[in-house]
Amino acid sequence: MIPAIGRSGPVTASLEANVTNPETSPGLTYRMDWEQKRISGRVDGLEAVKQAAVKVLQTSRYEHLIYSADYGTEWNLVLGQDRLLARPELRRLVSDALLQDERIQELRDVEVLWNGDTASFSCSAVTIYGDVELRKEGIASV
Repeated sequence: MIPAIGRSGPVTASLEANVTNPETSPGLTYRMDWEQKRISGRVDGLEAVKQAAVKVLQTSRYEHLIYSADYGTEWNLVLGQDRLLARPELRRLVSDALLQDERIQELRDVEVLWNGDTASFSCSAVTIYGDVELRKEGIASV
């Protein structure tokens, strides 16, 4: 390894110590008012993670070029599938989408239920800021 040279001579401290840990980085972002369809103010911490998770659940993966291929869910892949096949697939698809955010550590109490042709997914997301309840509903079979 080649030593790094600073203004005062060789750098002896770890260069990686200056890298910001994404888990401790603030999640300050704009507050999205879903009912008024406006952006107003800012949110941080648990509320920012909840807002990000809701946005991921509402976005279809691969549909918008602005997002990477890892962003959003593929909820529409379960359309027309048998419920026994759709249940674990919904768990996998939604878990995969939510766990892309490094602030979400795990999902607990994951449930996939049906009411007629409508599937609902609910879980408790364990984040670095605390737990948040998440839910998504949609037509799951035709």
